[in-house]
Amino acid sequence: MKTRLFIKPYCGWCHKAIRWLDDNDVQYEKIDVIADDAAFEEMIRLSGQDKAPVLEVDGKVLADFGPEELPGFFKNL
Repeated sequence: MKTRLFIKPYCGWCHKAIRWLDDNDVQYEKIDVIADDAAFEEMIRLSGQDKAPVLEVDGKVLADFGPEELPGFFKNL
């Protein structure tokens, strides 16, 4: 699975998502949308909004979420 996590470095929800992914041994690419304007635009295109975190797994998107939503998202993939 190709997994990408779009984050803003100062975002508390982003840090919680990172911790959940790490604790559950999910391999992912972390993308800082503040440092990369093109990544920010891609995040908006994928999710339809500008809030972080946004998780993309093989084309399926979970936008502006809390870590409690991650188990169900991965279960339904």
